[in-house]
Amino acid sequence: MSMLRTTALLLTLVFPSLSALATEYPLPAAQSRLIGENQYYTVPEGKHTLEDIAAKYQLGLSNLLEANPGVDPFLPKPGSQLLIPLQLILPNAPREGIVINVAEMRLYYYPKGKKTVEVLPIGIGQIGKDTPENWVTSVQRKRANPTWTPTPRIRKEYAAKGEILPAVWPAGPDNPMGLYALYIGNLYAIHGTNASFGIGLRVSQGCVRLRHDDIEHLFKNVPVGTRVQFVNQPIKATEEPDGKRYLAVHQPLSRTVAEFESNEPVAISLPRDIAKFIAKADTNSSVIKKLLDERTGVPMRINQ
Repeated sequence: MSMLRTTALLLTLVFPSLSALATEYPLPAAQSRLIGENQYYTVPEGKHTLEDIAAKYQLGLSNLLEANPGVDPFLPKPGSQLLIPLQLILPNAPREGIVINVAEMRLYYYPKGKKTVEVLPIGIGQIGKDTPENWVTSVQRKRANPTWTPTPRIRKEYAAKGEILPAVWPAGPDNPMGLYALYIGNLYAIHGTNASFGIGLRVSQGCVRLRHDDIEHLFKNVPVGTRVQFVNQPIKATEEPDGKRYLAVHQPLSRTVAEFESNEPVAISLPRDIAKFIAKADTNSSVIKKLLDERTGVPMRINQ
C-alpha cells in the first residue's frame, strides 16, 4: 500500500495531476498518444458510493464501471480493490481546443500555448436525444448563471410524467444547466448540472454535462472562439516511439432502447484504420480477443 500512496502523490511527467479542477497530463510527443498511469484504490469501511470514488479521481461512473466489471455502483464492497483508469490513449483528433469523445464520455482540453491536456468526465444525451458524434464547432459565447428554456418537446415529455415545467427555468443551483454554460450552437451547450451523479451516464437532453468544479474551471479558462470537436471513438490505438502498440476498447454507445436494455453486448465494428493497425504479424490475437470481449477502456499492449 505504501507504493500506491506514493504513486498517488507523485506529480511527475509520467503521472497525471489530480485536483478538484481537472486531471492534467503532460502532452506527449507528436508521435505518441499514450498518457498517464493506472492506479488502484482500496474501498474503505463505511458508505462510499462509486460516484464518490469517481468524483475523487475525476472520472465518470461509466469509466469506473467499465474498468471494474461487476462492482456494485451503489455500495462497493469495503476492502475491495478498484482499478482507477488514469492511463489513456488520446483520441484520434487534432490536439487543439476541446475534443469530446462521446464513446468514453470524456472531454479533452488542450490549453493554447501549454504542453498539457486536461481530461474531464462528462454526461451525454439519452438515446434518441443523442449528443453529436461527428461535428466541429466552437465556443460561441459563455454565460454564468444560465437560464433554461425547455423546448415544446421537452415540456410535453415532462407533462406526460406529471411534471409541469416553467416556460423559463430561472438561474440558480437548482437549474438543470448548473451555474455555467459554454454555448456551442443553437441547440447544444457544455454546461453544469444540478445532479452530478449523472456524470458518466446518458442522462441529458443532448448537451454535455460536467460537475460544478469542472464546468467552472472551463468557464474561467476556455476562451470564446475555442475549437470544439465531437468524435465517437470506442476503439483507440497508438503505436509509441519505442514500437509498442496499444489498444483501448470501450463499450460502444447503444443506438436503441432495446439495445440499451439488452443483456447482450452492443455489436462493435472495427474501423478500417483500426483493422489495419491490428493486422500485423506481431499482434497477440488472444489480447485482441480479451480487449474486444471485456471492453474495459483500459489500454493494453497488443504486440510482443
